[in-house]
Amino acid sequence: MTAVLKAGLIGLGSMGRHHARVLASLDGVTLVGVVDPMGDKNGWAQGAPVLSTVEELLALGIDYAVVACPTGLHEEVGLQLADAGVCALIEKPLADTVEGARRLVDAFESRALVAGVGHIERCNPALLSLRSRLEAGELGDVYQVVTRRQGPFPHRIADVGVVKDLATHDIDLTGWVTGQTYTSIAAHTVSKSGRPHEDMVSAVGKLSDGTIVNHLVNWLSPLKERFTSVTGERGCFIADTLTADLTFHSNAAVTTEWEALRAFRGVSEGDMIRYAIPKREPLLVEHELFRDAVLGEPADICTLRQGLRTVEVAASVLESAASGVTVRLDTDSAAG
Repeated sequence: MTAVLKAGLIGLGSMGRHHARVLASLDGVTLVGVVDPMGDKNGWAQGAPVLSTVEELLALGIDYAVVACPTGLHEEVGLQLADAGVCALIEKPLADTVEGARRLVDAFESRALVAGVGHIERCNPALLSLRSRLEAGELGDVYQVVTRRQGPFPHRIADVGVVKDLATHDIDLTGWVTGQTYTSIAAHTVSKSGRPHEDMVSAVGKLSDGTIVNHLVNWLSPLKERFTSVTGERGCFIADTLTADLTFHSNAAVTTEWEALRAFRGVSEGDMIRYAIPKREPLLVEHELFRDAVLGEPADICTLRQGLRTVEVAASVLESAASGVTVRLDTDSAAG
């Protein structure tokens, strides 16, 4: 790769430091500056100049920027970049409100700028393999998607609750692997940690093809779990995105002579396959895809419109939890 893009980074927190590490070694890219008003006490900037403002970064003539500051600042920073004609990879969620996310979509689209959302699970090897297998029809009709995302409280998060921080992973990956959109959602939340935001959510939804979904997400468990299962007419895929493992549990193809089982009209246990798949770092894959998109090459990035849809579903989760009713989602806004 001969072209060299000048990249900037905004935010040197727990996620920003990993972005800095990848950007500093990314082929075809030079990390020219990092913005963090708190400085770089831990040496995470990889030798790049540490600046105090976005304006200072823009003055360096960057081609694109990675936005890894707190969620509440995504809209403000993103609009600054769009106004300056700079492409942006914005960490998920796209914004802390639906209205803010829409303004970001409009700002970048109206200027024909490349922009994406850092829904990193799209680059997880297990989910990439799962998606390709679903697209190939290996499962047949899909019936249900179940996700569990739980673990100890992350002290890095202060401005949003578990729905916008963690559940947005599951909302996005569910729509992405199935190729469907949410049409309804019903949810319950609780707050047990003493913070103003929710720290546990249980949600049930339906997708545009009739698939039902279940999401269990919390910050209250000593067990860290990242589980996704997709059940269909030929069996069940299970992805562990912590280990990037994908397994397939097939429906039995062998008939049984046991009368009690033969009378049961459902499925029975068949073979289990654990796939051997290449395991590249998802963050590196995400950066390679966005770099290619900025260069005008074909790249399957998470678009701002897709990121907006995830914010809309997350807002509907919170609306349902507050009102106690099922929320219907507008499928027209899911286009794009």
